[in-house]
Amino acid sequence: MAKKKTDTGNDTPEKKAGVEKAKPVAKKPAAADKAVKGASAEKSSSINKKSMPAETVKNKVEVYSRFTDFDIGLFKSGKHFKLYEKFGSHVIKVNGVVGTYFAVWAPNAQHVAVIGNFNYWDRGTHSLFVRWDASGIWEGFIPDIGDGETYKYYIKSSTGEDLEKSDPFALRWEEPPRTASIVADTYYEWSDAKWMKNRHEHNAIDKPYSVYEVHIGSWARNPESPDEFYTYEQLIDKLVPYVKEMGFTHIEFMPIAEHPYYPSWGYQVSGYYAASSRYGTPKQLMKLVEAFHKAEIGVILDWVPSHFPGDAHALYKFDGTHLYEHADPRKGFHPDWKSYIFNYGRNEIRAFLISNALFWLDRYHIDGLRVDAVASMLYLDYSRNHGEWEPNQYGGNENLEAISFLKEFNEACYSHFPDTQTIAEESTSFTGVSRPVYTGGLGFGMKWMMGWMHDTIRYFSTDPLFRKYHHNQITFSLIYAFTENFMLPFSHDEVVYGKGSMLRKMPGDEWQQFANLRLVYSYMFTHPGSKLLFMGAEFGQGGEWNFSQSLEWYVLEYPNHLGIQETVKALNKLYRTEPALYEKSFEGSGFEWIDGGNSNDAILIYSRKGFDAKNDLVVVLNMTPTPHQNFRVGVPDSGNWTEIFNSDAKVFWGSGLTNDNAVKTETVLWHGRQNSIVVNLPPLGASVFKRVK
Repeated sequence: MAKKKTDTGNDTPEKKAGVEKAKPVAKKPAAADKAVKGASAEKSSSINKKSMPAETVKNKVEVYSRFTDFDIGLFKSGKHFKLYEKFGSHVIKVNGVVGTYFAVWAPNAQHVAVIGNFNYWDRGTHSLFVRWDASGIWEGFIPDIGDGETYKYYIKSSTGEDLEKSDPFALRWEEPPRTASIVADTYYEWSDAKWMKNRHEHNAIDKPYSVYEVHIGSWARNPESPDEFYTYEQLIDKLVPYVKEMGFTHIEFMPIAEHPYYPSWGYQVSGYYAASSRYGTPKQLMKLVEAFHKAEIGVILDWVPSHFPGDAHALYKFDGTHLYEHADPRKGFHPDWKSYIFNYGRNEIRAFLISNALFWLDRYHIDGLRVDAVASMLYLDYSRNHGEWEPNQYGGNENLEAISFLKEFNEACYSHFPDTQTIAEESTSFTGVSRPVYTGGLGFGMKWMMGWMHDTIRYFSTDPLFRKYHHNQITFSLIYAFTENFMLPFSHDEVVYGKGSMLRKMPGDEWQQFANLRLVYSYMFTHPGSKLLFMGAEFGQGGEWNFSQSLEWYVLEYPNHLGIQETVKALNKLYRTEPALYEKSFEGSGFEWIDGGNSNDAILIYSRKGFDAKNDLVVVLNMTPTPHQNFRVGVPDSGNWTEIFNSDAKVFWGSGLTNDNAVKTETVLWHGRQNSIVVNLPPLGASVFKRVK
């Protein structure tokens, strides 16, 4: 059993002070026990010290620091990437006394104090000490409080403004709409050593990488109480076996860092270091991640370093100044989302964000980070009109500070956790997103292939009768498919806001809609690149995704929807077991057109190749409802070829036009090949052939 302590600090100063990690058994003052649990700072009463119990008042803050001079130097230079071991609240024992150490960065504050249930939210009782080194850090040790204590920071700004702020480094928050931070013990004894030792094999770019994207709050809910979320722990027995059964190699959670506004889907983060309390505790999330690892499934988190909301209790104007966000609204305000953009040129902010990325990889054993809205970070004129942005020093529209930050973020992730992946949601033609930093790239492991996604959906939304006039839409992706390490995404963005579900994007009658959906998934899984499919799409949900309710699981009572689910299972199995589909997924030598120009019949034929020629596959896609009997296909080599997948199989709710017997090659020159086979092509169907002995 691998044991990992998840709240460690620098030993040197603590040993000198006689400090040790304390168990969560804090002794609170008797008077504090009477405080109402969960009281928010907004309800803070201006209690006079004289009216407070003496036992509470006497618990003054003691001078104590977890920071060394080396820590401060790294922080100021933006190179401290484990700030979560220093900042925030930490239950420790100082000279035999259990209490909590607090540290917060507020360089422009006149005064900082800790307020909470333990002191009746009084602003004058527990004041922190500002460091002497101009770091802007306020800190101190408060005895007799510990795990589970609710708190905020009272900050008096340089202009005299009174602020009550949640802790940017808090490991746990109150459940929204309450906004206070909670002192949290996150020690967890991990038992996923086998996965962690071998995960480089699961995360490698020459291995299968099929991702199931999930929004925890709406994947499923308690059928007896539809408004009730499943907790992280409850999902262990529901979500883990389902993902395993479906054959996905990874699961991706839409943002689960604490966020005040549920309809933001988690993309408006307020607590970057806290797992959302809507779904349970930090340890419950760790247990869920561990369960996925034991099922040999990797876990990816959506990470949002691009912007944050302007809620009064969170990061915005944290110490009364534009501390975390860029002060210039042309760089610091996002017009689309009415949110605020981090100041990527400030060293302390870079350290805050990179520490946060490493925090999830370290403390939660996360296997990859999908970085949201990278395009909005790269360009100064993103969603801005003329005159609303300022060019960089060279006169261009690139955000040089953000580009530098992203490179440093990726270097830090891969240097500390080389067996993980970073994935960019980037929708432009920016060069080298998934190329190493030392070659001039941004350093991501993969990039979402947004162009492929848009072209594919447009093509498949077209009536099959007219697809021959749009042939270039479906073939264009192979012109640039190997310029990046691309992931093919059918994500949440494509099934909301009136766009229709994946099923309803498909034209034709009911049978054709389902056949088209099976076909587009077959095209996706045989196209070069890793894969991502949003929840509900794997069984053909008819309605658009609604974050406020469960998926439409009841449709699996019907054979057509069950057929879609069985198709995705089969495709995941095909993808995992056929090396030709993943070994050279990001190399041009892994793909070859056999016939990409038959626009009149709307038929695509191509070969997928792995390291060993014996594993080569031939893929035939018929994009129209017209079946083709005795259709000749050129193949790479002679021998017997057998159909290992057919999307028209009856088990998938197809018509059953399959090739059940192995087909022997004939020495008939076809499609520029010396050998060819004669097969049947199903209507709106995909067939995959492999040479067998």
